[in-house]
Amino acid sequence: MKFDELDVQMRVFETAHDHCALPGIYLVARIDGRSFTRLTKDVHKFEAPFDPKFRDLMLDTTEGLLTEFNAVYGFTQSDEISLLFPLSCDLFGRKLRKLNSVLAGYASAKFSLGLGSMACFDCRICQLPREKHVVDYFRWRNEDAHRNALSAHCYWNLRKRGETADAASKALLGLSVADKNEMLFQQGVNFNELPAWQKRGMGLYWEDYEKEGVNQKTGEKVSATRRRIKRDMELPMKEAYSEFVGRFVGEKGMP
Repeated sequence: MKFDELDVQMRVFETAHDHCALPGIYLVARIDGRSFTRLTKDVHKFEAPFDPKFRDLMLDTTEGLLTEFNAVYGFTQSDEISLLFPLSCDLFGRKLRKLNSVLAGYASAKFSLGLGSMACFDCRICQLPREKHVVDYFRWRNEDAHRNALSAHCYWNLRKRGETADAASKALLGLSVADKNEMLFQQGVNFNELPAWQKRGMGLYWEDYEKEGVNQKTGEKVSATRRRIKRDMELPMKEAYSEFVGRFVGEKGMP
């Protein structure tokens, strides 16, 4: 059999189950760290529950993804990243297999280079038919960050006071949000006063700015509009966050 005939025959097995996202549907990539509990607690021993060094690695990884793949908004909390692509996105022909593998591979490589050792991410693509679903998705992740932060601070405050992992977990079972806030307050921690990035996650997006320069021919000062990525560490919450995310839904990405 000639190579060309063999090539056609075998590529059927490789691409038979390729699926593409339909046009006119918003794409959000959810990228999660694999086995990060072990990585951050046993291998590298980051400070619990939140470590600025780990935070910065996640921010660098998110910014790299935003830049490399022309996403319009990135959100990160804990070991997860969510990326919103413009509605017109035609990255890899919208092939889901390609999107999942390349985005996970890039995140894994970027984070590993920053950490100095191997780390792994997986990826899944959410296909959202309406603007409301996009807003609700990021609202969901924003509120999940708040719930996770509250539980994490309660758990690690108990651990640092000498409780075992099992005892600390059991102590939190069935507690309401108010109960957990009161627990922290009794331990000298006002949850409302903790850094916003811990409680709400962090957002990254493009912003315009004016760059000053000098006209080399006339010597006159001139300015030009440029774009850069802003790292927002003070995201709003609830309805204010919904309105905030809504402004990115119609973004077209970088020209």
